[in-house]
Amino acid sequence: MVDEQEEEQSVDHLEQLLDGERKRAEDYLTRLSYLQADLENFKKRFDRESEQIKNYCTERLVIQLLDVVDELELAVKNGEISTSPESLLEGVKMTLKKLRKVLEQEGVTPIENPEGKAFDPACHNAIAAVERDDVADSTVIEEIRKGYMMKGKVIRPTIVKVAVKPKNNQSNQTEEKVNE
Repeated sequence: MVDEQEEEQSVDHLEQLLDGERKRAEDYLTRLSYLQADLENFKKRFDRESEQIKNYCTERLVIQLLDVVDELELAVKNGEISTSPESLLEGVKMTLKKLRKVLEQEGVTPIENPEGKAFDPACHNAIAAVERDDVADSTVIEEIRKGYMMKGKVIRPTIVKVAVKPKNNQSNQTEEKVNE
């Protein structure tokens, strides 16, 4: 009889432990459900905010560029009524200076003029090779279009002509187009 009572007590004790564990598991499941819902809400909010940032991240730059557009429009208007090309040129120079300032504020800087320096494929894009004896091979001999960097990264390479040694020892200069 003692064994039966002990077994019943043991079974009751195990059932109580099982009930306690079930309640704890339900509590964990409820918590997990709330955390999943919070995570989903966080993802949705993050996506909305990211989209909003993406849509308006250039707003400050665009506002500065609108000032440059206004100045260009004013220069065109004054150029149409003015007989002096100097005043139009002065207005365009001032506008260019302001545009360069806006670009500089955004971390955009021109790549240094490469003429006379070695060709660097990271910063230069060669469009022609010119046979020349008077300069070293792969030396930039002419800058065609200025290149720019933004915060240390090349965003537009400088377009250049590069010197190459003549194929034959004649001193004539001929240009060959180089594939881009």
